[in-house]
Amino acid sequence: MVVRVFEYGMDKRKHYWNGRWGRLARHDVLLYEDGGQWVVEDRKGGAEGRSRWAEFDQEEGAFNHVRDLLAGGDEWREL
Repeated sequence: MVVRVFEYGMDKRKHYWNGRWGRLARHDVLLYEDGGQWVVEDRKGGAEGRSRWAEFDQEEGAFNHVRDLLAGGDEWREL
C-alpha cells in the first residue's frame, strides 16, 4: 500500500467549491502543481471528508480532469 501526502510543499493553483455547506453536501476540487507534476484532489465532505487524488504529468490533462469533475448541476465557485 502506498500513502502519499501531496499538499505539503505543493502550490495550490485552483480551488473550486460547489457552494453547499455541511459535511454531507460539500464538494471541493483542488488543483496543485509541483515542479511540473499536477495533482487533482476531489474532496467530498469538507475538510474532514474523503479525498480522491489523480496525478498528471501535463497541465492539460489535469485541467481536463478538473473540467470533467465540475460538469453537472452544481453551481461551482472558484475560491
